[in-house]
Amino acid sequence: MEKPWLKSYPAGVPADIDASAYRSVSELLEDSFRANRDRRAFVCMGQSVTYAELDAKSRKLAAWFQKRGMKPGARVALMMPNVLQYPIAIAAVLRAGYVVVNVNPLYTPRELEHQLKDCGAEAIVILENFAVTLQAVAKNTAIKHVVVAAMGDLMGLKGLLVNFVVRSVKKMVPEWNVPGSIRFNDALNEGGRVTLRAVTQNPDDVAFLQYTGGTTGVAKGATLTHRNVIANTLQSEVWLDPARKRRPDIDQFVCVVALPLYHIFALTVCGMLTIRTGGLGVLIPNPRDIAGTIKELKGVPINTFPAVNTLYNALLNHPDFGKLDFSKLIAANGGGMAVQEAVAKRWFAATGVPIVEGYGLSETSPCVTCNPVTATEYTGTIGLPLPSTEISIRDDDNNEVPLGQPGEICIRGPQVMAGYWNHPEETAKVMTRDGFFRSGDVGVMDERGYVKIVDRKKDMILVSGFNVYPNEIEDVVAMLPGVFEVAAVGVKDQASGEAVKLFIVRKDLSLTEADVVAYCKERLTGYKRPRMIEFRNELPKSNVGKILRRELRDGRA
Repeated sequence: MEKPWLKSYPAGVPADIDASAYRSVSELLEDSFRANRDRRAFVCMGQSVTYAELDAKSRKLAAWFQKRGMKPGARVALMMPNVLQYPIAIAAVLRAGYVVVNVNPLYTPRELEHQLKDCGAEAIVILENFAVTLQAVAKNTAIKHVVVAAMGDLMGLKGLLVNFVVRSVKKMVPEWNVPGSIRFNDALNEGGRVTLRAVTQNPDDVAFLQYTGGTTGVAKGATLTHRNVIANTLQSEVWLDPARKRRPDIDQFVCVVALPLYHIFALTVCGMLTIRTGGLGVLIPNPRDIAGTIKELKGVPINTFPAVNTLYNALLNHPDFGKLDFSKLIAANGGGMAVQEAVAKRWFAATGVPIVEGYGLSETSPCVTCNPVTATEYTGTIGLPLPSTEISIRDDDNNEVPLGQPGEICIRGPQVMAGYWNHPEETAKVMTRDGFFRSGDVGVMDERGYVKIVDRKKDMILVSGFNVYPNEIEDVVAMLPGVFEVAAVGVKDQASGEAVKLFIVRKDLSLTEADVVAYCKERLTGYKRPRMIEFRNELPKSNVGKILRRELRDGRA
């Protein structure tokens, strides 16, 4: 296969990586724990943990899990924002021989129940702020072991004050009662009294279930093996190397972890890569609080800043943005959604460092392509395939199209998932016979190997880097009494890239926009909720009765 992108690689970036360098993600983590013991690993709200503490605490929590008698390969859900307990829990679950299932803490009970039932999770680590959501559905799932964390758990005396403010002043912890649950610190103490049993893990064992709608609307777990995640971490590392090597004066690289670790982009590029390289991750629990985020980052010598377009834009528009120290910034990785040219230009003018846009999916661990970190200007492309990654632009008959012609972006490489968890028929739809994953995105590759996205084959809506699937929204809204038919489409939005718009045909004319909004608020997490609602007398349909979303989206109906 021709690989025109290789000639566009920056000097020093290899064509391939060796994904067999580690047998498991646990091995990669433990290697870093040993090499960087005295360094700080993560900091949150002014409190940090060192690599030695990350090692010790994750070992204790891993031993506690093992003592529960769960078999190797059991699924453990993690439902937290970016707090210190998150990286500890990830390391613990993997070291104990289990599978991490990342869960959006803002999920409604309906969304949480679906994911827990689909993956069959037996245990969950959850921040107390969201325990009431679990309380509503736990009895309908296979969950037997519940570890409840609090914001101040790992902050010593300061933690008592933090917990008081979170619970009593800000009232961020609704009353909850989950029988048999244990506090995070108590689980650590109990685990410290038993010995962690070494487990044998293989590259093809499952490490993470990363939930996504895939190319259809039902949330499915992308099955990411240890090899997948190791490969993407190493691919990301060598891609960033040219920028790191320009700054031999920086002893420890500081990464801003503002994107939530339950999102695959942050998990790999902020979490795994930071640990692999012995860096320091600055955890931001609530990046929507721009003033609070800037306050956390004041005085921090920021080196890498992975983010989505909406976050860059919000920061640039805040009056205190100029107070941040970008003098040692080496890379700003834009992913999750398209980076707008206006935002990219303003960022470059303010920091002197370009946003290098990349592309990935939950199914690819996630990084597939990226612009070189040596770039000095906005390209409007998603960049070049990463080392050991092949991109094939294909037509509907699976034939490769010539350079410069549009077709579906198909991906092959060590980061491509093993399949969708317990959905072999869905896996078969997206994998070609020669091992390429069909992304559902339409792109063009130029003669230099740069790829540009031009359209989407699927009806997915991309809101601030999160996938929203029309089927799911429609299924929920169709249950509302008074709705006869409904269609959900994505429309352009200045703030979030795209937003959800609903078209509804009523069977009860007294149904109002406010009724629909209130109903969605109960059943859909924030980014999935409609921003616009339009009532129609009828919806456009094909000759077999299928609602034509594209006509609604393009304003043709």
